Amino acid sequence: MIGNIDKLYERLEANMDNRVWWDTENLWEIVVGAILVQNTNWKNVDYSLDNIREAIGFIPEKLAAIDILELQELIRPSGFYKNKSRALKEIFAWFETYNFDIAAIQQKDLPSLREELLSIRGIGQETADVLLIFVFNKVSFIADRYAQRIFNQLGLEEMLNYSKLQAMIKLPTDFTNQQAQNFHGWLVDYGQIHLKSEEAWEAGFLSDFELELV
Repeated sequence: MIGNIDKLYERLEANMDNRVWWDTENLWEIVVGAILVQNTNWKNVDYSLDNIREAIGFIPEKLAAIDILELQELIRPSGFYKNKSRALKEIFAWFETYNFDIAAIQQKDLPSLREELLSIRGIGQETADVLLIFVFNKVSFIADRYAQRIFNQLGLEEMLNYSKLQAMIKLPTDFTNQQAQNFHGWLVDYGQIHLKSEEAWEAGFLSDFELELV
């Protein structure tokens, strides 16, 4: 277990800019984007989001009802459109069981909600945690590839997968949802700059940060 996550957060907070992590406040658009961004870049996702926005908007009832072949054409720019269309249809069918009431879903406890999300075809651990944080207002740690590589650079010698790293991260008990969003966003932004090379890592403000393993 890593014992000084609070200090790592403070180091990031002192050096990184605060910003909005999604370009939309529409939670349904975030749900769609979180699925479409799997195994592609955001530029391709934007094309697909524009197509959906123009065709039906981000109205959950329409997303649940749309013909899957039509949906595949709308999201084709994102790649893997057959698998992603099935995932979208399944998650919006799941939302329909809650009458598309995000506020009601937010009342569920995190472990139960995460288990439900992971039971939906096409929703893996990273996507589930993104939804937990950015849609359902929960506090969780997204142990994505950027986080894995950063923690390796910080001294975790074994190559960690998603589950192993997440198990080692115990967020402070008073961590807020906004802090969970910031922590993820800052690690991604930092990784995009400082994981390019060893020289880039050494130039970063985390190069001398020491993890406390407990």
